[in-house]
Amino acid sequence: MTKPHQPWFIRRPLPESIERVHLIGIAGAGMGAFACMLQEAGYTVRGSDRGVYPPMSDVLTARRIDWMEGWDAAHLDWGPDLVIVGNVCRRDNPEAVAAEARGIPAVSMPQALGDLFLEGRTPVVITGTHGKTTTTTLTTWLLHHAGLEPGMMVGGVARNFDAVYRLGSTAAAGQPLGAPFVVEGDEYDTAYFDKGPKFLHYRAHIAVLNNIEFDHADIYDDLDEIIENFDRLMDRLGDGHTLLANADDPIVMQRAARAKANGCKVVTYGFGEAADMRAVDVQPDAEGCHFRLVIRGLDLGPIRSPLAGRHNVWNTLAAFGVGRALGLSIGQLQAGLSQFAGVGKRQEEKGEVAGVLVVDDYAHHPTAIRETLAGLRARYPGRRMWGVYEPKSNTARRNFHQQAYIEAFDAADRAIVARPYQKQDGLADAQKLDVARLVADISDRGTPAIHLPDADAIAAHLVEATEAGDVVVIMANSGFGGLVDTLLARLAR
Repeated sequence: MTKPHQPWFIRRPLPESIERVHLIGIAGAGMGAFACMLQEAGYTVRGSDRGVYPPMSDVLTARRIDWMEGWDAAHLDWGPDLVIVGNVCRRDNPEAVAAEARGIPAVSMPQALGDLFLEGRTPVVITGTHGKTTTTTLTTWLLHHAGLEPGMMVGGVARNFDAVYRLGSTAAAGQPLGAPFVVEGDEYDTAYFDKGPKFLHYRAHIAVLNNIEFDHADIYDDLDEIIENFDRLMDRLGDGHTLLANADDPIVMQRAARAKANGCKVVTYGFGEAADMRAVDVQPDAEGCHFRLVIRGLDLGPIRSPLAGRHNVWNTLAAFGVGRALGLSIGQLQAGLSQFAGVGKRQEEKGEVAGVLVVDDYAHHPTAIRETLAGLRARYPGRRMWGVYEPKSNTARRNFHQQAYIEAFDAADRAIVARPYQKQDGLADAQKLDVARLVADISDRGTPAIHLPDADAIAAHLVEATEAGDVVVIMANSGFGGLVDTLLARLAR
C-alpha cells in the first residue's frame, strides 16, 4: 500500500524508438490484453510468466504471441527496445534486474498504456471494487454499436468482440480529445517501483466510480487506504471532466463530493430517489431483468437488460451514463444493450449436460458471490442451485471476510467450498480463512455446505450428487484447476 515512504504515480522515460516489446507477467488479464494491443499496433511482442492458464493462454496462442515459462535473464536475449513490468514482477525478478543492467528501459503497463494509446483519445476509466470488467465491456459495446468506434482494454473476454482489447479509431469522432477509449481502471498497485493504483495513469476524461469495499488485503491494510487512492483519482478530475458515481454507495458519494469541489461534473446513478439516473420498478426474470429509467424526475420508459442481478443494473446505469456524456440517446443505448452478449467468466453458461447447467463466474469477494447467486436465482427460478467456490485471491485466502462469506451463499441451495489456494507467502494460520468453520456456519444458516479439497474431488461429488434441472455455479478468480471442463466431461460420461 502507498505508505508515506512508498513511491506512487511513477513515470519513467520511454525510448525514442520502440519496435520490440517484452512483457514480464504476460499472462495476467491486463498484461495479456495489452500484449495483444501492442501486437496489433505494429510492435513485435514477447513475454514471460509463471502458470499460464486459460482463458489468457488461449488468447495469446490464437494471436501467436510467444511466451516463455518462468523468469530468466536469457528471456531478454532477443533484444527488446522496451520492457513492460507487470505487478506480478518483484524487484529481484531476474528479468527486471537484467533489463536494468543492460540499460533496457522498463516501465509499468499503466504508464505504457497511457503514453502509447491514450494520448489524443477520450479516456473513459471504469473503477470500483466490483463490476469493472462487465461495465467496461458493456460501455465499449454500447459506444461501438452507436458508431463511435471506441478502443478498449479489459481484464476479460468481451463476447461481442471475442476479444480482450480493441484499438478503436484515433479519429475525433465528435469528441474533444478524440475517439473514446474505455479502460478497466484497476485499483491494484502498479509495479514494484510504483505502489500507487493503476488507474492514476489512465488520463481519465470520463470516470465511473461504481462502489468501494475492502479488497486486496495483500497490499492494503484497511479500507481507509483504499479510499486514499480513490481520492487521488478524484483529485485528478476537474473542469471538463465527468464522474459517474453510484448514489447508493455512501463512500462513493463522499469521494464524488471531492471531485465536484475540484470542478468536475458529477452525475449520479442508482436506485434511490437522490440519484440523477434511477432504475425503478426493477423486475428480474429468466431473460435478465427490466426496469424503468428515470432521469432527473423524467420517466424515459422501460429498459430491457439481458443481465441478471442488482449489481448489473448498477453496471448498466453507469454504462448508460457514459453513453449520454458522449452524446448518445437512450434509444441508441437500449438498442445496443439488447444485443450485449456479456463477458467470459461472468455468469457464463458453459454447457448443460444430463440436465445439469454449469455456469462459470469470476466472483470471489463475498459481495460479488452474494449478488451473482441472487441474480442467477432469479434467472433460473425453480432450479436447485449449487454455489461452488475456490478462495484463491490474496484477500479470499485470509479471514478478513470470514463472517461476510456466511451470508454470501444465501441464494444457493447447496454450497461447496474448496481448500484455499496454497501459496508460499508466509501467511500465518491465525490470518487464514477457516473453511471448516465457514461451511459449518453456512450450513447452520440454512444452506447445506461441505468442504472438498480440490477440483477433482468437487467434480466427483457433483457427478454423484446433481440431478437433472440443477444449476452449478462455479466461482473463482482463476481456472479453478479446470473444474468447469472436468465437470462437463464427467457429466457427459
